[in-house]
Amino acid sequence: MAKVTFISPAGSRRELVAPLGASIMMAAVTNGIEEILADCGGSLVCGTCHVYVESHQLRLLPPMGTAENELLDTTASERRPNSRLSCQLIVTDALDGLIVHLPLAQV
Repeated sequence: MAKVTFISPAGSRRELVAPLGASIMMAAVTNGIEEILADCGGSLVCGTCHVYVESHQLRLLPPMGTAENELLDTTASERRPNSRLSCQLIVTDALDGLIVHLPLAQV
């Protein structure tokens, strides 16, 4: 299990415990993080699980694949250097303490 903190656009924080091997997206949806829509269920086709990862934690993440990189160019909220799709972030011990900021809009 790993702790993940979600910060809403208004600044409210919600910490949850995510099971190892699950995606950050699935942990968010399962725990009622409404800002993560996950319309495609994690199939890497919709971009509605966009998050902003704390910049100092980017080094903990796996490299971004081509499909994720391209899909991030189509998200509703601004793409930033720390943008990732939460469906592509699998919970590992290394991600314990991960902090993600939720964008203003997913669609």
